[in-house]
Amino acid sequence: MTQPRPTPIPPLVIIGALFFIFGFITWLNGTLIPFLKLACELRYSQALLVTFAFYIAYVVLALPSSLILQKTGFKNGMALGLVVMAVGALVFVPAAQARSFGLFLAGLFVQGAGLALLQTASNPYASILGPLESAARRICLMGICNKVAGALSPLIIGAIVLRGASALESQLASPLPPAQREALLQQLAGRVVVPYLAMAGALVLLAVLVRRSSLPEIELHSPASQLAADEPAPSIWQFPHLWLGVLAIFCCVGVEVIAGDTIIQYGRAQGISLDVAKNLTSATLVAMLVGYLVGLLAIPKYLSQAAALRLCALVGVGLTLGILFTHGYPSVLLVALLGLANSLLWPAIFPLSIRGLGGLTEQGSALLIMGIGGGAVLPYLYGRLGEWLGLQQAYLLLIPCYLYILFFALKGHAYQANRRVSYAVPVS
Repeated sequence: MTQPRPTPIPPLVIIGALFFIFGFITWLNGTLIPFLKLACELRYSQALLVTFAFYIAYVVLALPSSLILQKTGFKNGMALGLVVMAVGALVFVPAAQARSFGLFLAGLFVQGAGLALLQTASNPYASILGPLESAARRICLMGICNKVAGALSPLIIGAIVLRGASALESQLASPLPPAQREALLQQLAGRVVVPYLAMAGALVLLAVLVRRSSLPEIELHSPASQLAADEPAPSIWQFPHLWLGVLAIFCCVGVEVIAGDTIIQYGRAQGISLDVAKNLTSATLVAMLVGYLVGLLAIPKYLSQAAALRLCALVGVGLTLGILFTHGYPSVLLVALLGLANSLLWPAIFPLSIRGLGGLTEQGSALLIMGIGGGAVLPYLYGRLGEWLGLQQAYLLLIPCYLYILFFALKGHAYQANRRVSYAVPVS
């Protein structure tokens, strides 16, 4: 009888550190949206271009990331992704000096490009380093690292860049001489310089550590090696569950970003001051963290990955209906609780989608990473709907997303080709 392959701990510690880093950076967007709305004097839908610029990089760079990983290997690819993210952080310095929203967006795009490469490599590591049936459990561990960082980053950066935000907001709303107004805005924009310089330095240091680490290289057996001589090698198009999974990831990331990155402005619309509302993204991330802890304990002992996905999708629909029919603090609290519904979506969808891909895992992972583009499209669509229907009614957008994820959990993940391929992961 074959014993299940043990999960190597040291590689997962390294991958966990990487998930912490990109969680810290990703969830800064919730703070950057109100910050840049003030500093660059934007409409709300314009400010949501922050999420668009950041997440659209995944769509543009995911497939090239797969090609890069084939050349560099997974470990070197992750180090390169960290360096690219550092470059994006450095772009914030001239962006702040010029108070240029376009440059800020460019920096966010570059950071998103680095994260596309990093995630294309790190997510398969979390899935493959151990038995695939417990992959969601390992991804929950990674998610805990990610969401702890995500909960901390708005608190830390928000305390720096949105310090005294309500008073500043009131001051800018009053008539001011042009020179004084410009000086206030320039001072506000300059608050990001030191944090992003520190971030760039930390990313370069981590890239060096990853490059020198003992992280094992993933070797994937080619599906072609398992076929008869006259049987054609499989194509990525032969795995319908993967393509359905890409759309599920699109919806998953979209609802996750909407919950985390719109809650501050929604809280403002419900009468909560910016000094309080600036911390609401962290509340959403804490709810996600609770969900990850539940998943860590329940999967696969009490819940399969598909069952957890079904449950979360149904909870998401229920919470969204609650948001639409309540007001004030209760409605804002339900937006934060969407973090609980969203927590196990990615950990379940990703392994269910790459199951059975073998040597096509790099391509499959890249396609799933492209699905992160949902974080670009759906929040921007929410912002436009918010200007048309109101921010509360715009949350209607979440319901079809959760319903599609429910379909994937019930049926979509089971549409697989009749071919099995395998992984080989050397453990040093």
